[in-house]
Amino acid sequence: MTSGEQPRGPHSTFTSTLVNAAVIAAEEKLGVDTVVLDLRELIDSFDALVVTSGRNDRQVRAIAEEVERLVELALGIKPIRVEGLFQGEWVALDYGDVIVHVFDEETRDYYDLEHLWSSASAYRPERLR
Repeated sequence: MTSGEQPRGPHSTFTSTLVNAAVIAAEEKLGVDTVVLDLRELIDSFDALVVTSGRNDRQVRAIAEEVERLVELALGIKPIRVEGLFQGEWVALDYGDVIVHVFDEETRDYYDLEHLWSSASAYRPERLR
């Protein structure tokens, strides 16, 4: 680990900061029904999913772009990979330990990640307003 680099992994400050930045970004762009799924007890690939929705493709893109902006401000990193930004139905931002999914409402209902990961601990943050 280089100097200044934050440790990663379960219960790390890095993961908590990333999740919090994603949740705040969703809130600032009026994301709908944001949920954090803690997967540390279920898989080794990553620690958490943040799932939120926008009401249309423009809002989905705005939320995803705000997640990128706030995570970069908080941690100085960009996602490893971004998928779906141009279509605006389902944007996945892969940060390694945390994956952020921003859906339009219809696509979120169809894929139903919360049901797929129903054995995970789920946290629904209170609205900040």
